[in-house]
Amino acid sequence: MSYTTLPTTATLHPQPFIAHVPDTELHDLKQALKYSRLGPPTYENLTADPKNFLGWGLNRSWLAEAKQHWETEYDWRKTEARINGLPNYTVKIEDQGFEFEIHFVALFSRKRDAVPLVLLHGWPGSFLEFLSALEILKGKYSAEELPYHVIVPSLPGYGYSNGPPLDRDFDCEGIARVVDKLMVGLGFGEGYVAQGGDVGSFVSRILAVSHEGCKAVHLNMVVGVGPTEDKPFESLTDAEKKGVARAQEFSFLGDAYAREHGTRPATIGLVLSSSPLALLAWVGEKFLQWSSPSPPLSEILDSLTLYWLTSTLPRSLYPYRQFCGPAAQFFHPSPEWYIKKPMGYSYNSRELAPTPKGWVEGTGRLVWFRGYGLGDGEEGGGGHFMAMERPERFVGDIEGFIGEVWPLVMKEEGGKGKM
Repeated sequence: MSYTTLPTTATLHPQPFIAHVPDTELHDLKQALKYSRLGPPTYENLTADPKNFLGWGLNRSWLAEAKQHWETEYDWRKTEARINGLPNYTVKIEDQGFEFEIHFVALFSRKRDAVPLVLLHGWPGSFLEFLSALEILKGKYSAEELPYHVIVPSLPGYGYSNGPPLDRDFDCEGIARVVDKLMVGLGFGEGYVAQGGDVGSFVSRILAVSHEGCKAVHLNMVVGVGPTEDKPFESLTDAEKKGVARAQEFSFLGDAYAREHGTRPATIGLVLSSSPLALLAWVGEKFLQWSSPSPPLSEILDSLTLYWLTSTLPRSLYPYRQFCGPAAQFFHPSPEWYIKKPMGYSYNSRELAPTPKGWVEGTGRLVWFRGYGLGDGEEGGGGHFMAMERPERFVGDIEGFIGEVWPLVMKEEGGKGKM
């Protein structure tokens, strides 16, 4: 397979990985779905509209149809074949006395000056969010022409990566340490670009602020930011004001799940590990409500099946203790998390918190911006899962950002940014 030539400067030794689960596990999943009881009809679940924060949650009819499709028609083997159509690896990374085994998908370029890029997912996402983007790049460039080394890790606790230590706390700073060690160990210690949304946006910010190897960062979500004296609410456009209203609505009516994750991760993790139907309801709602447009059912079930087969749900909740627990922090309002390196931002009007450009400028050195759904002739705004929902747009933004920003990085680094 092409795209598998690591840099000669790599010090890590990744092992090829093939996604495959035994037939018995798929049989057990279908049996568990078969014997999972669907709750009775209620006024709330018969009238529920998951696209609306005021809509009571998940509609019973959708859940019943999704359950039947998952049990009788869905084929995980097709998804495994798609995963295995790209180079997959696992690699051991030591961090503070604990050994992580990190899974990642990669397209390694043979181009001498290819720019290293790490794409970071969030919850309830996974590396699957970026498969379409990787396939677009693979179809557009040969290994000899690819302008980037693209690394897509499964964050610790997610998918095929093992979970964080069982005997101590772990947080987003820890994720960033592991990701940086991965990128440096793959031979990209002189410089790489980080991109992230959701949890990945926090990890990308930490990488930019705290790790020398990260030279630039692109985000498609920035939260926890409000008006400033020089950028008051009144200065916003009508479209931006609608985005702020959406963020406020989500904060008031849409983030109960996050409070549960942050304050009762043990309980919700055990509950959702007990039944694939419960997992489908809890996570399926998020894909329907947070995206624009909503993904096809097959893509939602891809994510749910990966979560179920790898026991991801209970292992992936730890970041919420940091976001929504007793000592919650979002990394943005504090001056210590200001990004001094070049930063890019893609604004999507159907994101959970579409933060105006002017407010994002207060969190970092914003040198590149694209906005969608701002009423200025752009294509309609997307939602929370940008790479999954609109992979062509995502790839275009990444290429546009790197194309403009990497020469600036190389100039500021005195040539050190050139690989």
